[in-house]
Amino acid sequence: MVLMRKSRSRLAGAVAAIVPAIALLAGGAASAGASASVGAGPGLVPVADVQPAVGTHAQAGSAVANGSRQVTFVNKVRQTIWVAASPDASHPIARTGWVLRPGHSVTITIPNHWNGRFWGRTGCVFHGGRGHCATGDCNGRFQCPGYGAIPATLAEYNLDAWNNLDFYDVSMVDGSNLPMYIYPTSGHATKKVGKHGCVPAGCTHPVACPSALRIDYRGQYVACESACAKLGGDQYCCRGKWAPRAMCNPARWPVDYARVFKRAEPYAYSYVDDDATSVYVCTGRCNYQIVFGITPRK
Repeated sequence: MVLMRKSRSRLAGAVAAIVPAIALLAGGAASAGASASVGAGPGLVPVADVQPAVGTHAQAGSAVANGSRQVTFVNKVRQTIWVAASPDASHPIARTGWVLRPGHSVTITIPNHWNGRFWGRTGCVFHGGRGHCATGDCNGRFQCPGYGAIPATLAEYNLDAWNNLDFYDVSMVDGSNLPMYIYPTSGHATKKVGKHGCVPAGCTHPVACPSALRIDYRGQYVACESACAKLGGDQYCCRGKWAPRAMCNPARWPVDYARVFKRAEPYAYSYVDDDATSVYVCTGRCNYQIVFGITPRK
Protein backbone atom coordinates (compact mmCIF):
# COMPACT_ATOMS: atom_id res chain seq x y z
CA MET A 1 0.00 0.00 0.00
CA VAL A 2 2.38 2.64 -1.08
CA LEU A 3 -0.29 5.02 -2.16
CA MET A 4 -4.01 5.30 -1.87
CA ARG A 5 -5.58 3.24 0.85
CA LYS A 6 -8.81 4.11 2.60
CA SER A 7 -6.81 6.14 5.13
CA ARG A 8 -4.30 8.65 3.83
CA SER A 9 -2.62 8.65 7.26
CA ARG A 10 -1.88 4.95 6.76
CA LEU A 11 -0.01 5.84 3.59
CA ALA A 12 2.01 8.51 5.32
CA GLY A 13 2.89 6.11 8.08
CA ALA A 14 3.89 3.35 5.68
CA VAL A 15 6.13 5.60 3.58
CA ALA A 16 7.70 7.18 6.68
CA ALA A 17 8.46 3.71 7.99
CA ILE A 18 10.13 2.44 4.85
CA VAL A 19 11.93 5.54 3.51
CA PRO A 20 15.07 5.04 5.68
CA ALA A 21 15.53 1.54 4.28
CA ILE A 22 14.73 2.75 0.77
CA ALA A 23 17.38 5.44 1.11
CA LEU A 24 19.99 2.74 1.69
CA LEU A 25 18.82 0.86 -1.38
CA ALA A 26 18.85 4.02 -3.46
CA GLY A 27 22.37 4.79 -2.34
CA GLY A 28 23.48 1.34 -3.41
CA ALA A 29 21.82 1.79 -6.77
CA ALA A 30 23.52 5.13 -7.31
CA SER A 31 26.93 3.74 -6.45
CA ALA A 32 26.32 0.91 -8.90
CA GLY A 33 25.73 3.41 -11.67
CA ALA A 34 22.01 2.80 -12.01
CA SER A 35 20.01 5.87 -11.55
CA ALA A 36 -2.04 -17.19 -11.77
CA SER A 37 -5.59 -18.05 -12.20
CA VAL A 38 -8.59 -17.64 -9.92
CA GLY A 39 -11.73 -19.41 -11.04
CA ALA A 40 -12.87 -18.33 -14.48
CA GLY A 41 -16.10 -16.83 -13.21
CA PRO A 42 -19.24 -16.38 -15.28
CA GLY A 43 -19.37 -16.72 -19.03
CA LEU A 44 -18.22 -13.50 -20.66
CA VAL A 45 -20.01 -11.61 -23.38
CA PRO A 46 -17.84 -10.05 -26.11
CA VAL A 47 -17.88 -6.27 -26.21
CA ALA A 48 -19.27 -5.15 -29.55
CA ASP A 49 -18.98 -1.41 -29.10
CA VAL A 50 -15.61 -1.11 -27.35
CA GLN A 51 -12.51 -1.62 -29.48
CA PRO A 52 -10.33 -4.37 -27.98
CA ALA A 53 -6.64 -4.89 -28.41
CA VAL A 54 -6.05 -6.39 -31.84
CA GLY A 55 -3.67 -9.28 -32.39
CA THR A 56 -1.43 -10.50 -29.59
CA HIS A 57 -0.09 -7.07 -28.71
CA ALA A 58 -1.55 -3.59 -29.08
CA GLN A 59 0.31 -0.32 -28.56
CA ALA A 60 -1.97 2.21 -26.86
CA GLY A 61 0.62 4.93 -26.52
CA SER A 62 4.30 5.73 -26.76
CA ALA A 63 6.62 7.52 -24.38
CA VAL A 64 6.29 11.10 -25.56
CA ALA A 65 7.08 13.01 -22.37
CA ASN A 66 10.36 12.97 -20.53
CA GLY A 67 10.00 10.70 -17.52
CA SER A 68 6.83 8.96 -18.69
CA ARG A 69 6.50 5.20 -18.11
CA GLN A 70 5.17 2.41 -20.26
CA VAL A 71 2.97 -0.15 -18.56
CA THR A 72 2.12 -3.34 -20.41
CA PHE A 73 -0.87 -5.40 -19.28
CA VAL A 74 -0.54 -9.11 -20.09
CA ASN A 75 -3.47 -11.52 -19.88
CA LYS A 76 -2.39 -15.07 -19.03
CA VAL A 77 -5.75 -16.25 -17.74
CA ARG A 78 -8.57 -17.85 -19.70
CA GLN A 79 -11.06 -15.04 -19.54
CA THR A 80 -11.33 -11.55 -20.95
CA ILE A 81 -10.23 -8.81 -18.56
CA TRP A 82 -11.45 -5.23 -18.67
CA VAL A 83 -8.49 -3.34 -17.20
CA ALA A 84 -9.28 -0.16 -15.28
CA ALA A 85 -7.23 2.73 -13.92
CA SER A 86 -8.06 5.27 -11.26
CA PRO A 87 -7.82 8.86 -12.53
CA ASP A 88 -5.14 11.23 -11.25
CA ALA A 89 -6.39 14.76 -11.92
CA SER A 90 -2.90 16.24 -11.52
CA HIS A 91 -1.36 13.77 -13.99
CA PRO A 92 -4.15 12.60 -16.30
CA ILE A 93 -3.93 9.68 -18.71
CA ALA A 94 -5.84 9.47 -21.98
CA ARG A 95 -8.01 6.49 -21.03
CA THR A 96 -8.94 4.62 -17.89
CA GLY A 97 -10.40 1.46 -19.43
CA TRP A 98 -9.08 -1.22 -21.81
CA VAL A 99 -10.19 -4.63 -23.09
CA LEU A 100 -7.66 -7.42 -22.71
CA ARG A 101 -8.43 -10.74 -24.39
CA PRO A 102 -6.84 -14.01 -23.20
CA GLY A 103 -3.29 -14.28 -24.49
CA HIS A 104 -3.14 -10.61 -25.48
CA SER A 105 -1.30 -7.58 -24.15
CA VAL A 106 -1.72 -3.83 -24.40
CA THR A 107 0.78 -1.09 -23.59
CA ILE A 108 -0.10 2.35 -22.28
CA THR A 109 1.90 5.43 -21.33
CA ILE A 110 1.53 7.09 -17.96
CA PRO A 111 3.13 10.41 -16.97
CA ASN A 112 5.81 10.92 -14.39
CA HIS A 113 4.47 11.46 -10.85
CA TRP A 114 1.29 9.53 -11.65
CA ASN A 115 -0.29 8.29 -8.43
CA GLY A 116 -2.95 5.66 -8.97
CA ARG A 117 -3.98 2.07 -9.28
CA PHE A 118 -4.82 -0.47 -11.97
CA TRP A 119 -7.02 -3.52 -11.64
CA GLY A 120 -8.79 -6.08 -13.77
CA ARG A 121 -12.55 -6.25 -14.08
CA THR A 122 -14.25 -9.53 -14.92
CA GLY A 123 -17.61 -10.63 -16.26
CA CYS A 124 -18.31 -7.29 -17.97
CA VAL A 125 -20.96 -6.33 -20.50
CA PHE A 126 -20.90 -2.80 -21.96
CA HIS A 127 -23.09 -0.97 -24.45
CA GLY A 128 -22.15 2.57 -25.41
CA GLY A 129 -19.53 2.67 -22.69
CA ARG A 130 -21.99 1.72 -19.95
CA GLY A 131 -22.75 -1.62 -18.41
CA HIS A 132 -21.75 -3.76 -15.47
CA CYS A 133 -18.95 -6.05 -14.30
CA ALA A 134 -19.11 -9.02 -11.96
CA THR A 135 -15.96 -7.79 -10.18
CA GLY A 136 -14.08 -4.50 -10.08
CA ASP A 137 -17.01 -2.52 -11.48
CA CYS A 138 -16.51 1.24 -12.03
CA ASN A 139 -19.99 2.54 -11.34
CA GLY A 140 -21.12 0.94 -14.59
CA ARG A 141 -18.61 2.82 -16.76
CA PHE A 142 -16.10 1.35 -19.20
CA GLN A 143 -13.84 4.40 -18.80
CA CYS A 144 -13.40 4.38 -15.06
CA PRO A 145 -14.23 7.65 -13.24
CA GLY A 146 -12.79 6.63 -9.85
CA TYR A 147 -12.02 3.62 -7.71
CA GLY A 148 -13.67 0.30 -8.53
CA ALA A 149 -15.80 -2.00 -6.44
CA ILE A 150 -14.07 -4.42 -4.11
CA PRO A 151 -12.82 -7.06 -4.01
CA ALA A 152 -10.24 -6.57 -6.77
CA THR A 153 -6.52 -7.24 -6.92
CA LEU A 154 -4.75 -3.89 -7.26
CA ALA A 155 -1.52 -2.72 -8.88
CA GLU A 156 -0.65 0.51 -7.06
CA TYR A 157 1.86 3.11 -8.20
CA ASN A 158 3.34 6.34 -6.91
CA LEU A 159 5.86 7.37 -9.58
CA ASP A 160 8.92 9.45 -8.76
CA ALA A 161 7.47 9.93 -5.32
CA TRP A 162 10.70 10.44 -3.37
CA ASN A 163 14.34 10.78 -4.39
CA ASN A 164 13.56 9.75 -8.00
CA LEU A 165 12.08 6.45 -6.84
CA ASP A 166 8.94 4.75 -8.10
CA PHE A 167 6.98 3.01 -5.34
CA TYR A 168 4.70 0.17 -6.41
CA ASP A 169 2.93 -2.86 -5.02
CA VAL A 170 0.28 -5.49 -5.55
CA SER A 171 -2.48 -5.24 -2.98
CA MET A 172 -5.06 -7.77 -1.83
CA VAL A 173 -5.97 -5.79 1.28
CA ASP A 174 -9.61 -5.68 0.16
CA GLY A 175 -9.48 -9.11 -1.47
CA SER A 176 -8.61 -10.64 -4.83
CA ASN A 177 -10.46 -11.30 -8.07
CA LEU A 178 -7.48 -12.14 -10.31
CA PRO A 179 -3.90 -13.34 -9.83
CA MET A 180 -1.47 -10.52 -10.56
CA TYR A 181 2.19 -9.63 -10.36
CA ILE A 182 4.28 -6.64 -11.44
CA TYR A 183 7.58 -7.08 -13.24
CA PRO A 184 9.85 -4.09 -14.02
CA THR A 185 11.19 -4.42 -17.56
CA SER A 186 13.69 -1.55 -17.30
CA GLY A 187 15.27 0.72 -14.71
CA HIS A 188 17.00 -0.59 -11.61
CA ALA A 189 15.32 -2.54 -8.81
CA THR A 190 17.40 -4.28 -6.17
CA LYS A 191 14.37 -6.32 -5.14
CA LYS A 192 11.69 -7.34 -7.60
CA VAL A 193 9.28 -10.07 -8.54
CA GLY A 194 10.66 -12.29 -11.30
CA LYS A 195 9.20 -12.38 -14.80
CA HIS A 196 7.33 -15.60 -13.94
CA GLY A 197 5.85 -14.19 -10.73
CA CYS A 198 8.27 -15.59 -8.17
CA VAL A 199 10.19 -14.23 -5.18
CA PRO A 200 12.35 -16.19 -2.72
CA ALA A 201 9.31 -16.73 -0.50
CA GLY A 202 7.32 -18.38 -3.28
CA CYS A 203 5.50 -17.95 -6.58
CA THR A 204 2.08 -16.79 -7.78
CA HIS A 205 -0.80 -19.21 -7.19
CA PRO A 206 -4.59 -19.06 -7.19
CA VAL A 207 -6.12 -17.88 -3.93
CA ALA A 208 -7.46 -20.85 -1.96
CA CYS A 209 -10.47 -18.94 -0.74
CA PRO A 210 -12.27 -20.17 2.39
CA SER A 211 -16.05 -20.25 2.27
CA ALA A 212 -16.27 -17.38 4.78
CA LEU A 213 -14.62 -15.00 2.29
CA ARG A 214 -16.03 -16.35 -0.95
CA ILE A 215 -17.89 -14.05 -3.36
CA ASP A 216 -20.25 -15.63 -5.89
CA TYR A 217 -21.92 -14.00 -8.87
CA ARG A 218 -24.87 -15.73 -10.50
CA GLY A 219 -23.96 -18.95 -8.76
CA GLN A 220 -20.26 -18.97 -9.68
CA TYR A 221 -17.19 -18.10 -7.63
CA VAL A 222 -15.64 -14.83 -8.84
CA ALA A 223 -13.56 -13.36 -6.01
CA CYS A 224 -12.23 -13.70 -2.48
CA GLU A 225 -12.99 -10.78 -0.18
CA SER A 226 -10.83 -9.71 2.74
CA ALA A 227 -11.86 -10.50 6.31
CA CYS A 228 -12.22 -6.79 7.04
CA ALA A 229 -14.57 -6.19 4.11
CA LYS A 230 -16.52 -9.44 4.42
CA LEU A 231 -16.67 -10.04 8.17
CA GLY A 232 -15.95 -6.57 9.58
CA GLY A 233 -14.86 -5.81 13.11
CA ASP A 234 -12.10 -3.63 14.50
CA GLN A 235 -9.59 -6.45 14.85
CA TYR A 236 -9.82 -7.68 11.25
CA CYS A 237 -9.84 -4.06 10.04
CA CYS A 238 -7.02 -2.88 12.35
CA ARG A 239 -9.21 -0.15 13.83
CA GLY A 240 -9.67 1.22 17.31
CA LYS A 241 -7.37 -0.43 19.83
CA TRP A 242 -6.13 -2.70 17.03
CA ALA A 243 -4.94 0.23 14.87
CA PRO A 244 -1.30 0.49 16.12
CA ARG A 245 1.09 -1.56 14.04
CA ALA A 246 2.09 -3.61 17.06
CA MET A 247 -1.55 -4.63 17.54
CA CYS A 248 -2.44 -5.00 13.84
CA ASN A 249 -1.16 -8.57 13.72
CA PRO A 250 -3.03 -11.28 11.77
CA ALA A 251 -1.52 -13.93 14.06
CA ARG A 252 -3.77 -12.49 16.80
CA TRP A 253 -6.94 -12.56 14.70
CA PRO A 254 -9.61 -15.18 15.46
CA VAL A 255 -8.59 -16.68 12.08
CA ASP A 256 -5.46 -15.55 10.24
CA TYR A 257 -7.19 -14.85 6.94
CA ALA A 258 -4.26 -12.72 5.74
CA ARG A 259 -2.33 -15.97 5.22
CA VAL A 260 -4.85 -16.98 2.57
CA PHE A 261 -3.68 -14.12 0.37
CA LYS A 262 0.00 -14.19 1.37
CA ARG A 263 0.28 -17.85 0.42
CA ALA A 264 -1.11 -17.09 -3.03
CA GLU A 265 1.07 -14.03 -3.67
CA PRO A 266 3.89 -13.75 -1.11
CA TYR A 267 4.98 -10.34 -2.46
CA ALA A 268 1.52 -8.74 -2.14
CA TYR A 269 -0.19 -6.82 0.62
CA SER A 270 -2.35 -9.26 2.55
CA TYR A 271 -3.54 -6.81 5.22
CA VAL A 272 -3.30 -3.08 5.84
CA ASP A 273 0.11 -2.97 7.57
CA ASP A 274 1.86 -5.63 5.47
CA ASP A 275 4.58 -3.18 4.35
CA ALA A 276 7.77 -5.11 5.09
CA THR A 277 7.43 -7.70 2.30
CA SER A 278 5.13 -5.82 -0.05
CA VAL A 279 6.57 -2.41 -1.01
CA TYR A 280 8.80 -2.37 -4.09
CA VAL A 281 10.86 0.44 -5.60
CA CYS A 282 12.48 1.13 -8.96
CA THR A 283 14.82 3.93 -9.97
CA GLY A 284 15.75 5.20 -13.41
CA ARG A 285 13.53 4.97 -16.51
CA CYS A 286 11.32 2.17 -15.18
CA ASN A 287 8.76 0.48 -17.39
CA TYR A 288 6.54 -2.31 -16.13
CA GLN A 289 4.59 -5.41 -17.02
CA ILE A 290 1.45 -6.10 -15.03
CA VAL A 291 0.71 -9.78 -15.55
CA PHE A 292 -2.69 -11.26 -14.85
CA GLY A 293 -1.86 -14.91 -14.29
CA ILE A 294 -0.14 -17.49 -12.14
CA THR A 295 3.39 -18.85 -12.29
CA PRO A 296 3.62 -21.43 -15.12
CA ARG A 297 4.01 -25.02 -14.07
CA LYS A 298 7.36 -26.55 -14.91
